[in-house]
Amino acid sequence: MPLPLTGVRVIELSQVLAGPFAGQLLGDLGAEVIKLEQPGQGDNARQMPPYFIGGLSAYYLGLNRNKKSLPLNLKAPEGKTIFMELVKKADVVFDNFRPGVRERLGIDYESIKKVNPRIISCSISGFGQTGPYRNRPALDLIIQAMGGAMSFTGEVGGEPVRMGLPMGDLGGALFAVHGILSALYYRERTGEGQNIDISMLDCQLALMTYRLQYYFIGGEVPAPIGSGHASAVPIRAYRCKDKYIVIDAVVERIWESLCRALGHPELISDPRFEGRHKRLQNRDELDGILEQIFATRTRDEWMEIFVREGVAGGPIYTLDEVVKDPQTQHRQMVVDMDHPVAGPLKATGNPIKMSAVEKYRYDHQPTLGEHSEEILKDLLGYAPEEVARLRENGVI
Repeated sequence: MPLPLTGVRVIELSQVLAGPFAGQLLGDLGAEVIKLEQPGQGDNARQMPPYFIGGLSAYYLGLNRNKKSLPLNLKAPEGKTIFMELVKKADVVFDNFRPGVRERLGIDYESIKKVNPRIISCSISGFGQTGPYRNRPALDLIIQAMGGAMSFTGEVGGEPVRMGLPMGDLGGALFAVHGILSALYYRERTGEGQNIDISMLDCQLALMTYRLQYYFIGGEVPAPIGSGHASAVPIRAYRCKDKYIVIDAVVERIWESLCRALGHPELISDPRFEGRHKRLQNRDELDGILEQIFATRTRDEWMEIFVREGVAGGPIYTLDEVVKDPQTQHRQMVVDMDHPVAGPLKATGNPIKMSAVEKYRYDHQPTLGEHSEEILKDLLGYAPEEVARLRENGVI
């Protein structure tokens, strides 16, 4: 069976993180993603340090599989002509430019829908296409800060901490893909394309869920709580003899299983810890007791007990441990790829497992301009001498 988005053609006008990750997600689902890049330079991620293999940046490799590369100078009249010819044959155009860039280039939604009324256009930007901040520059750290996440990430009483994953960028990419898929479904029913405006700041607020609801209803402004939880105890990381482990024992049944697994069933009937409200009120006392208990065994010893007793817990893995874990391997979340320049590569697998898909594709990340001839000659019908002239003139 074909992949879900087989037959969908996407034009990607983006670089570095949010846009390329969205494009990779669409490509993983089967879309033909044509990545338009600056002639001679390409996506800025191609030069991102510190790791390179065969002259290719590891950063770039992590965001650009299942794509085709066409360098195209959109400021050149012929470049814009080629772009519009591609739009006629495309389903989706998306970008992560700053607001106003596509308008200045004459390739905004209002312009491209004149040549393809069914086109779906999506723009990912820091603050969206409207509002008082629309023209401000915004990268992941700024979005994490202004979205509120950094105000309660980190240890109690500590300095603000950026999330290890770039969730400002990644959140924008994930919501953009949701929007594009929804627009494709809408077009199937109505025949109409549309414009999608994704603000990364909006996305961070949407991800706040119950934390904002606590503020709306209870007026609570959250502060850092480390690996703990504002509403429940015990949920957090504990230091074992050697490494860290996490537990989530909010549900009464799991709390009781935890106490028995720890060898301290008396905690179940301790009046200080009976019920979720009492445990929350006496957080510090309970944490102090648990810290002493966890320090008596290694992480793996505790995990063996927890698995046997049905306790909800898990090791805090480093990345080298994650990729070797049998569950990771079973789910094929580490896959082997072969790159014509970099050679054999390992990469993350597709996390979307679908019953109708027998095999996912993992095409190599394109070298700059690798698919120029294929796109221009096979898709748009350009003669070989025309392609050569466009390259000589710096259009592609």
